[in-house]
Amino acid sequence: MRSNASAPLGRLTGRPDFVRMTRHARKAAMPGLVLQAAPTPAGTEDGAAGPRVGFTASKKVGNAVARNRARRRLKAAARDVLAERAGERMDYVLIARAGTAGRPYDDLLADLRACIERTARVREAAR
Repeated sequence: MRSNASAPLGRLTGRPDFVRMTRHARKAAMPGLVLQAAPTPAGTEDGAAGPRVGFTASKKVGNAVARNRARRRLKAAARDVLAERAGERMDYVLIARAGTAGRPYDDLLADLRACIERTARVREAAR
């Protein structure tokens, strides 16, 4: 169920952003992916009004072909799911798992939505 309207998402590309997410982000895991979520730091202006997203796939996922396929699928899922959160100032890192490349796309979308809800509930409880 892909939507044709894809909102532009900001990207996390630098190592400092990924290190910050590893240390301070809320984490949620599902069979298709692991999600790290944290508020965008104040003073960060990269032109995107909505969420910023980073993607990673380690060698545990498989060879280069499998890692790239998993990353492409995560990018498509992020476009579809995070477009619903266009005004939110959050940073997300989506980490591929061994089953990401072969998981049905609708299940991958459901995994991402569930992870977002889990991290949101943890943030609400922490307030």
